[in-house]
Amino acid sequence: MLLEIDHHSGVPIYQQVIRQIRQQIMTDGLKEGQQLETVRDLAARLKVNPMTISKAYSFLEAERLVKRKRGIGLFVAKIEKDQMEQIKDQLLDSIINKAAVTAIQLGFSEQEAVELFKKQYRQYDSENIKVGGKNDE
Repeated sequence: MLLEIDHHSGVPIYQQVIRQIRQQIMTDGLKEGQQLETVRDLAARLKVNPMTISKAYSFLEAERLVKRKRGIGLFVAKIEKDQMEQIKDQLLDSIINKAAVTAIQLGFSEQEAVELFKKQYRQYDSENIKVGGKNDE
């Protein structure tokens, strides 16, 4: 499980962990039934407090993205299609929101920002890079 923490982003570490694990589940980087690292192991690897990882895992469990098997650990849960689509929409909306704010701050017009997005989208789409997006269905 590849996670990267930015200690200078202003985003709480537990939220960074939640977002990245959620995204990996949505893109099949983490598959149904796959076991997550233990709280202690992940905290040690990321050099963060174990309570931070425990908090992130609790949120993911509350979202029903992971299931706890007592005495064994946390595993990626079976996610219903409608829940999967809702989470994917939320992830993309969050990313596009940040891109829109950045474009405005940098002085791009709406048309310039949309054209840049289209250019990037077409580049990746033409290279057939699939990351679990909606065109996989």
